[in-house]
Amino acid sequence: MLNEPTIEKLHGLRLAVMAEAWQQQQKDGQIGALSFDERFTLLVDAEHQARDNRRLTRLLKDAQLRIPQACVEDVATSAARGLEKAMLRQLASCSWVNEHLNVLITGGTGVGKSFLACALGQSACRRALRVTYRRVPRLLDELALARAEGSHARLLAKLAKFDVLVLDDWGLGVPKDSQRHDLLEVIEDRYGRVSTVVTSQLPVGKWHEWIGDPTMADAILDRLVNNAYKIDLKGPSRRRPETEPNN
Repeated sequence: MLNEPTIEKLHGLRLAVMAEAWQQQQKDGQIGALSFDERFTLLVDAEHQARDNRRLTRLLKDAQLRIPQACVEDVATSAARGLEKAMLRQLASCSWVNEHLNVLITGGTGVGKSFLACALGQSACRRALRVTYRRVPRLLDELALARAEGSHARLLAKLAKFDVLVLDDWGLGVPKDSQRHDLLEVIEDRYGRVSTVVTSQLPVGKWHEWIGDPTMADAILDRLVNNAYKIDLKGPSRRRPETEPNN
């Protein structure tokens, strides 16, 4: 067939979806009603959409969000809950990432802090931003292991490159001196350059006490809190069976 060489060239150019869409057009008896420009637009749209989907899949896989299915459309908002719809809409736009601001989410157990943080992470992935998720206790263990293996600086540099770093479960346990230094390094590397999302059961006002060392606490919180949106979620635990969204 005369189309075969063109199909092969499209595959050679890594335009497989466009090639498939073109083949589908050949089977559509009504496609002749469209102009060349309209048909070509459909082909380009198909390829563009497929590439967007592949990129989003890759970004979500790399992000390793604790709740990968979390999305802002499923986040409940109300004045009583401490999260207004206008605020969520603003955060979903990811303008805060472009402005290198942080988001601090506090509240009791089960109110949906992790769900909201992961939903914001997914929104960032939708906008082709690089996201990564870490529980703070495991991150501190990861950094300690990296120091022992001689890869500490490399791990810090890797974390600094993500557009959004989600730090879940901030404030658990009592940090050691080396862990305080690690937290400062992580926050310092990101300050004014990229954004961080933090969830914690502790109110922001108690973070200084949790960190322990006054000088270290001042340095960390100055870089983390002063340029941040602060959300204090309220209400009863929203934990439900796995068959229902925990938002």
